[in-house]
Amino acid sequence: MNNFDPVVLARVQFAANMTFHILFPSISLGMGWMLLFFKVRFNTTAEQHWMDTYQFWVKIFALTFALGVVSGITMSFQFGTNWPGFMNTVGNVAGPLLAYEVLTAFFLEATMLGIMLFGRGRVSERVHTAATLLVALGTTLSAFWILALNSWMHTPAGFEMIDGKAHVTSWVEVIFNPSFPYRFTHMLIASGLTVSFLLAGLSAYRWLRGDQGKSVQASLRTGLYVAAVLIPLQIAVGDQHGLNTLHHQPAKIAAMEAIWDTQRGAPAVLFAMPDKATQTNRFEIAIPNLASLYLTHSWDGEIKGIKDFGEEHPPVAPVFWAFRIMVGVGLLMLAVSWLGSWQVRKNRLQPWMARVLVSMTFAGWVALVAGWYTTEIGRQPWLVQGVLTAAQAASHVPAGNIEFTLAMYLSTYVMLLSAYVSVVFHLARKAATSDAGGPVDTSRISGAAHA
Repeated sequence: MNNFDPVVLARVQFAANMTFHILFPSISLGMGWMLLFFKVRFNTTAEQHWMDTYQFWVKIFALTFALGVVSGITMSFQFGTNWPGFMNTVGNVAGPLLAYEVLTAFFLEATMLGIMLFGRGRVSERVHTAATLLVALGTTLSAFWILALNSWMHTPAGFEMIDGKAHVTSWVEVIFNPSFPYRFTHMLIASGLTVSFLLAGLSAYRWLRGDQGKSVQASLRTGLYVAAVLIPLQIAVGDQHGLNTLHHQPAKIAAMEAIWDTQRGAPAVLFAMPDKATQTNRFEIAIPNLASLYLTHSWDGEIKGIKDFGEEHPPVAPVFWAFRIMVGVGLLMLAVSWLGSWQVRKNRLQPWMARVLVSMTFAGWVALVAGWYTTEIGRQPWLVQGVLTAAQAASHVPAGNIEFTLAMYLSTYVMLLSAYVSVVFHLARKAATSDAGGPVDTSRISGAAHA
């Protein structure tokens, strides 16, 4: 790596840290509301399987929350070590937003989490349910502040530059900047989908191991039904988010669609090998006019090409492929959730479908990371759109130092991620072993394992 530019290495290191970190808040954000649903169902029905479901998933929530906190700490360090120009230039905006996240969200989550995990039997059911609600609200509030800052970096508003530093003129405009509503909604739904497939996948895993009790049925049905509802909503929100991006960040859209020349009736490129040197697409397979239709809602709508942006455009190939991975996984999740929902509704879950669900346990992670790469790489070369480039914000840390810490981060993250996945499936196996010894309830989901 000695030939790498320190700025490139700093970007890779930040991307590695953020890729690992974002996996866990994406689960804790949606899981908090799932736990609240399970708890409310127990309170209203007094059926023990809802509490059994709650008790199983709260363990995974606690593990996920802990890793999210630990991995998030390294993110703040990098602002000082690798990106001092960021806080030096826009710290008047970023600093308060990050502080609001800690003061209003993290403390709430951390305090109520203790009651949620250890308070049942020591406090009333009403207080325990309230603690679960507050944890769910805390995770959502945390996402609110973080995404307000991230969205502001894409579509900055409510500030003015004085002596090279950003000064806030309107906090309302800073927080509710043009892309925030779409980005926040998109992330909430993405988190819900990630958790839905985690629920369905681990429940299917337990089902295949002989645990077909009511608790497994509840988790499996909840995961599939929620996913089946959320994916169409995500498609609709994604469409509006795309229109917003076309207006504010047209270079990103051009890279996502691999459109090099400005044109009306732009095609939707299904497959291509974008060539930076020739500024063309090799082996292109495209549908005429379709990109203009879904981006502008007009068959002959104009889409600006990459060439129109000179050097101020993102790398095309990574953005192009990341976007297609996100869309492809999303469509697969749509098909699987609908077919799976139909099977469980008809009480005919098939073993092959259960195995598909197990293989897609972490499909939400794949789509989420691909979407994050699309939006963040698509912002380059800007760190704050139109205000600060990544090169301007980077430190002068020697490349060798960054290489060493990057290697340490990557090795640690691989170990932790492997351990997390192993523990999650271990908990599922343990639950299946302890529960499968009892009578198998097949009144709702048939024992189609004999088919």
